Amino acid sequence: MLGIGAAVLFFIAFLINAAEMSTNDVFTSTNVMLLGLMVLALHVAGIGSGWSARRR
Repeated sequence: MLGIGAAVLFFIAFLINAAEMSTNDVFTSTNVMLLGLMVLALHVAGIGSGWSARRR
């Protein structure tokens, strides 16, 4: 799930950068990309791997 979240954040950062949208300082494409990198790092580290809805 965190990998999908990272992909969505990267796509949003790409759209902000490609469309040259004027956003406030919090939602710049660089900040959104850094959030995506953070989520991707958590995914690679294995954080959130136990968030499965199905339990055995």
